Amino acid sequence: MMHPPDSTQAERAPNNIWQSGLGWAAVVALLRLLLYVWIGPRYGYFRDELYYLACGHHPAWGYVDQPPMIAWMAWLLEHSIGTSLYALRLLPALAGAGTIFLCGWLAKEFGGGRRAVLVAALAALCTPIYLAMSHLFSMNAFDPLLWMAAAAVLVRAAKTGNENVWIWLGPVVGFALLNKYGVAFFTLGLLAGILLTPMRSAFLNLRLWAGAAIGAAIAMPNFLWQWHRGFPFLQLMHAIRASGRDTWNGVPWFLGQQAQILHPLNVVLIAGALIFWFGPRGKAFRSLGWAFLATFLLLMAMHAKNYYLAPMYPMVLAGGAVWLGSVRYRWIVPAFSAVLIASGILLSPIAVPVLTVNQYLRYTHALGIAPPKFENNRPGLLPQLYADMFGWEPMAQKVAAYYNSLPDEERARTGIFANNYGEAGAIDFFGPRYGLPPAISGHQNYWYWGAHGYTGESLIVLGDNEATLKKECSSVTTAAVLDDKYARRDEIGSVFHCRGLKWNLADDWARVKKWN
Repeated sequence: MMHPPDSTQAERAPNNIWQSGLGWAAVVALLRLLLYVWIGPRYGYFRDELYYLACGHHPAWGYVDQPPMIAWMAWLLEHSIGTSLYALRLLPALAGAGTIFLCGWLAKEFGGGRRAVLVAALAALCTPIYLAMSHLFSMNAFDPLLWMAAAAVLVRAAKTGNENVWIWLGPVVGFALLNKYGVAFFTLGLLAGILLTPMRSAFLNLRLWAGAAIGAAIAMPNFLWQWHRGFPFLQLMHAIRASGRDTWNGVPWFLGQQAQILHPLNVVLIAGALIFWFGPRGKAFRSLGWAFLATFLLLMAMHAKNYYLAPMYPMVLAGGAVWLGSVRYRWIVPAFSAVLIASGILLSPIAVPVLTVNQYLRYTHALGIAPPKFENNRPGLLPQLYADMFGWEPMAQKVAAYYNSLPDEERARTGIFANNYGEAGAIDFFGPRYGLPPAISGHQNYWYWGAHGYTGESLIVLGDNEATLKKECSSVTTAAVLDDKYARRDEIGSVFHCRGLKWNLADDWARVKKWN
């Protein structure tokens, strides 16, 4: 049996942030920032972070594999507080804290009192995928905040009846599209939710369409960038699907992965999202329930990566927290919260580097914990999430030692060719301090940045094998051996010096194009 004691508390003092629970949500969000202070620079730069920093050196309205916002942020950081690990991961940590607070705020808006708000904030804090996302400088860190900002428009429209609110939906979605294209699927879900509920009258509201026009104007430059280049992002997605790189092992596996990335205990709150259909306080927000269901089924049918749904969960965690907060037995909430916090601490090492590497290896071995797998890569000592933070500067140092040993004349015409944007990004980021020129690569957006005038007469090559290079080069020698045991297995191998490429690199640059 359920009753709404929390809602009466909220109604008595709606302007008191502590009685409403928002003060406690802010405290929980602050804990996320304290975690950033503790572990912000742990392990090292992540592969994608190095690539986004490289993209920031080439500001544009679009890139092969992402919209422009992350590169603009990288440019802004480089020209303001810098690109140290602390500086680079500040914005993601702030976004993570914002998501926690917004999750608590949604619980309040759904009619929950301070207990429900606190549970919602704690659930967001203890969610492994949110911890992982908000630790790294990537688009994924900002998606939950932006998706939930769009959901908040529907919440305010439903709660206040103020038709002026609808004008904000388009701009929020427009900015979210500049961060990552996945919000398009959530937008379809939101529109489905509006259509399937009495909120459908919003489609007759000129403010909704005015907002849609503003959102389209915000996203239009990126659309035009893609259009004028034949939609490289769609070409990339087709290539990834064809390669089988992404992990997909069927619907039961996918559902199990959702439980793993969310924290198994949070599944209880996800089930509580039925409040949108059956709970009296959730009825007004039923459009969000339909939006959740539509987006979930759509992405699952598309065999999306297991974390693509993550930005959508705060609203259902909040709904589940409201349901839990209304349970008659008052001990349920503190007991649930205590177990959630304790288990969240136990699971945190698989999401963020709270332990040293050796401690992590001993810990996961002892408990038999295996982090979720996102891509089909060769397994190493560490999971991909952590392995991609190792080996980059030592790689640049070894390449520099060989490069600087070359005669001046040969060094002047020697390019550094990387087969992966992570290797290229590492050379571009660490290389200048060791006297290396910018890297060239055919991978992702590096292909658009060209050969830098190198013909292939002399190339230091990363991420290739000797047998392949011998077919392409007049001579091949081993320049360095990469042996960081913690790096991803794909990165452990040799660096080669290719002399006399048998075709002109600058004239036939299209030949090295690799979008995957």
